[in-house]
Amino acid sequence: MDYFLITTVLVFLSAVFGFINVRFLKLPNTIGLMVITILFTLGVFVLSYIDDTLLNAEKYIITQIDFKTVLLDIMLSFLLFAGALHTNFQHLHVQRWPILMFSTVGVLVSTFLVGTVVYYLLMVFNMNVDYIYCLLFGALISPTDPIAVLGILKKAGVPKKLETKIVGESLFNDGVGVVVFLTIFQFASSGNTNVTAIDVLELFGIEVIGGITLGLFLGWITYRLMRSIDDYDIEVIITLATVMVGTVIAQKFHLSAPLAMVTAGLVVGNDTFRDSAMSEITETYVDKFWELIDILLNTVLFVLIGMEMVVLAFKLDYVIAGFLAIPIILICRYLSLLLPISFFKEKLDFVPNTNLIMTWGGLRGGISIALALGLTHDMHRDLFLVITYIVVVFSIIVQGLTVGKLVKKCTV
Repeated sequence: MDYFLITTVLVFLSAVFGFINVRFLKLPNTIGLMVITILFTLGVFVLSYIDDTLLNAEKYIITQIDFKTVLLDIMLSFLLFAGALHTNFQHLHVQRWPILMFSTVGVLVSTFLVGTVVYYLLMVFNMNVDYIYCLLFGALISPTDPIAVLGILKKAGVPKKLETKIVGESLFNDGVGVVVFLTIFQFASSGNTNVTAIDVLELFGIEVIGGITLGLFLGWITYRLMRSIDDYDIEVIITLATVMVGTVIAQKFHLSAPLAMVTAGLVVGNDTFRDSAMSEITETYVDKFWELIDILLNTVLFVLIGMEMVVLAFKLDYVIAGFLAIPIILICRYLSLLLPISFFKEKLDFVPNTNLIMTWGGLRGGISIALALGLTHDMHRDLFLVITYIVVVFSIIVQGLTVGKLVKKCTV
């Protein structure tokens, strides 16, 4: 089975499951696709007791796809650019300082809180997991997922000021979270002997600052090119080239491609730049093109997430630990947001119960699963992958379906 056939199967399943959701379930697309895919996979498991042909086919598709590479190195750049392109830059600018705190200090505090509590939780189950591996789990599960957040919050009726904080945080904290994960990963891989504080600062500087700088440059170049012509076909292609070339450059020089694409998307989508660089018809075509890219990749991604369960090592201890990790992660997120929210609350007139809404609305998604798949077996990959999967499924389905009701109740 070649990659074109695998892609065809995934798009076909996405179309069928999407139709079933829109026609019958009427859930938000992200949630509906995951629910249907999980039910489909469970049905395949049951059917395998009679005939395992379909189960083997599904396993083959999943094992042929390097989920971590496909999401982090390819899909994520397109999804983040599309999300940033449609994010209100002015609102983001007003909330820049709390967003910066949420996506840096918040991620770091949550990483250490989650890692520490999970370390002691696993000891209760007689699982002797080194503390540094628990910190790795804390790093991969702490960032909120921009793909899940953008897809669900827009339909949840969140007040604009609060939506900007949650969306802005999710756009930036995944890039920061990946850097934190890679840093701890280096510690874990080297036995804590070959990594110094200077190495950590260098990695952070190159990945984060370098990524943002690249994004600003790419956004400016794209703006200048689009401003010098008036042809919507070519201008759409220019934005596509920005994402593809920018991703290649970021990967080549070990910069943060996610942060570069978020920054470039914000620059190109800025109202001031739009007014001076795009005609009305160009703006319509650019927006519609990236909305289509966003919808297509999101659809395929959440079908893939649902199918990933066929390769998980479900053991009773792993599953119990996964369900116990859910409240731990939510409490740790709540605590990690306390300081930034308390500091900026009066200055920026936060809506009531901001911490509670941001805690429940901070969804986890494919990025956490992708990072968990990057763990080695020595790092207890099977254990943390099962825990991550359970947390992600709960986050998207349960939190995603109820965040709108929570918002209405807390902001009345």
